[in-house]
Amino acid sequence: MENLTDRYQILVESLLIRHQSVLDILTKGQEASARVNRAVVKTVTDCGCLSIDARKKPIPEEASFSDLKSLLDSQLDGELCESCKDIIETELGKQLFYIAALANTLGISLDDVIQKEETRLSTLTIFNLT
Repeated sequence: MENLTDRYQILVESLLIRHQSVLDILTKGQEASARVNRAVVKTVTDCGCLSIDARKKPIPEEASFSDLKSLLDSQLDGELCESCKDIIETELGKQLFYIAALANTLGISLDDVIQKEETRLSTLTIFNLT
């Protein structure tokens, strides 16, 4: 039985008609990424459902590496409104489409990518530095 990522990659493969060149896929992926960034920015600058408190967070000298998770945050205040959430989900979906298209073009399984990344993160835990 196929999993969700396999089904998604098969669907993307069947729908990708115009932009089959790896160069097209890369540039469309960059464009999709920029649209995600713009949608997030507009939650602050246009809608106002989120605001950003982007000050440097003080880290006590005695803080350990494992303390950083509780000392640092996203610097976001507020909550996404339904409209902004819908827009960002749509833009993330388009970005995911081009990630799947690139994986297909290179013969890479997204499920394998996710499994390898999950293993790496589970092994390194907080020391993964991402």
